[in-house]
Amino acid sequence: HAAQMQRDLLANFAHDLRTPLTSIYGACSTVIDNYDSLGREQKIKLLSEACADAQWLNRMVENLLSVTRIDADGVAIQKTPTVLEELVDTVLVRFQKLHPGVPVEVKLPDDFIVIPMDSMLIQQVLTNLLENAAVHAEGMTQLTLRVFTLGSRAVFEVSDNGCGIPKERLRTLFTGVLPADAAADSGKHGMGIGLSVCAAIVKAHGGEIQAESKVGEGTSIRFWLETESIETEE
Repeated sequence: HAAQMQRDLLANFAHDLRTPLTSIYGACSTVIDNYDSLGREQKIKLLSEACADAQWLNRMVENLLSVTRIDADGVAIQKTPTVLEELVDTVLVRFQKLHPGVPVEVKLPDDFIVIPMDSMLIQQVLTNLLENAAVHAEGMTQLTLRVFTLGSRAVFEVSDNGCGIPKERLRTLFTGVLPADAAADSGKHGMGIGLSVCAAIVKAHGGEIQAESKVGEGTSIRFWLETESIETEE
């Protein structure tokens, strides 16, 4: 099952990497072919688009590496005790670099919390969730990252008050499979990939991820991890 999921994800990736590569190539060759006839503004616009696409490709490759780290049997995850505050700080610094104009409201528990995880991969999940909101939640004025504990679980929640996700899209949100009509969505890069990677990473940690959304009101995506590793019987 995991091997099948990995294959599906990789097929989706290949498809998704093509779009930005095509537009980077298009922008660069336009500048080269029309260097003298293009105004400064136009050149800068074309090159900025190429830069944005390259940045996005870079993030996709990070996602790709994450997926390959998740073994087909789901056992490749090495959990190390990770301090919650340090994890969140790292994610915010990274996110602020990518989206300097998007403030994130953070709500953490007062207690000092340590969670066993592969922190690189969970950083990836949180960055993906914040970035999806920044890119896709049109009309968003508030983005919140909240973590709270529920028994022996730490619950991570990223919520926005943007445009929301239609019901039929919610069903396939974490599978990486887009509904047939969404494939050509208005030049936006697919958000399905990032979320299917998130789901794969959370599952590989033994946790679960779910989404709630109301069109026109916003979206909340939350996942949980065990705060203490359950000792396995020898």
